[in-house]
Amino acid sequence: MKTSDFNYDLPQELIAQDPLEDRSSSRLMHLSMEDGSVEHCHFKDILKYLKKGDCLVINDTKVIPARLYGHKEDTGAVIEILLLKRKENDIWECLVKPGKKARPGAKITFGNGILTGEIIDIVEEGNRLIQFHYEGIFEEILDQLGEMPLPPYITHKLKDKNRYQTVYAKNEGSAAAPTAGLHFTKELLEEVEKMGVKIAHVTLHVGLGTFRPVKVDDVEKHHMHSEFYVVEEDQAEIINQTKKNGGRVISVGTTSCRTLESASGEDGILRAGSGWTEIFIYPGYKFKIIDGLITNFHLPESTLLMLVSALAGKEYIMNAYEEAVKERYRFFSFGDAMLIL
Repeated sequence: MKTSDFNYDLPQELIAQDPLEDRSSSRLMHLSMEDGSVEHCHFKDILKYLKKGDCLVINDTKVIPARLYGHKEDTGAVIEILLLKRKENDIWECLVKPGKKARPGAKITFGNGILTGEIIDIVEEGNRLIQFHYEGIFEEILDQLGEMPLPPYITHKLKDKNRYQTVYAKNEGSAAAPTAGLHFTKELLEEVEKMGVKIAHVTLHVGLGTFRPVKVDDVEKHHMHSEFYVVEEDQAEIINQTKKNGGRVISVGTTSCRTLESASGEDGILRAGSGWTEIFIYPGYKFKIIDGLITNFHLPESTLLMLVSALAGKEYIMNAYEEAVKERYRFFSFGDAMLIL
């Protein structure tokens, strides 16, 4: 299976640069797993596709303002840092630009010295381990100095940083938002629950590996970066009970999907626990637990496009993407949504 099989032409102007004022007014393309049809509506119409006894699984991770700008102590050169993973004792794995100036031993100061960091090691793919020093609470300092790490294809400045968070974001730790959830308002979630649809929470802290391009020609040779997930006992029970009662488990986003598939056994039972997942889902994968997926429109040749193709079939997905371009859907993080059910 070739990476180029997942390519498509996307006009630059269809890449959404700003979130809509009303989260739920984005468009929704419904792909029917029953008859292979395609329907066009709006996200708030999602209620007509859900039914009593279903379970929506949301990822309650919260994006941290992970982009920091500092200066090298010796030269004053500007250094950009993106926090990727917290290791231990205030040591973080980071993406550093420019990398050439970021050698072990280099010291960086942020916000007139409120925060300082020392590069202590270079790890895989040239990422740096940085030991941070500060007084007070790291999260509060980050809130003061950091910026939301918007993807590189978004060039507009974000006016309200809460628009790159889901309304249910709770557990801090992501370098990127689980964007399928951005379409939900609190009111819409209340309507979903009133219908008798359960809402279960899982946590997966989204790393940049999810969005990195596949650089190998042979899909199967791509290696996913690991991401940390948590499934609580009571939430696993809700999901397992839904399956037992014949209800459908619908994942809100590829991150929830990867969590559920990582924490499920071949018996289709979801197990509570936490850990790191490197699961890579592409066509040929047999889903163990999810029955449907709410997702955004993904980058060409990305692992996320491969995941949705594994669920709905590559030809169906690639044709749907072609139609989305023709119908002028908005693409990527702040774009429109797709429901595969």
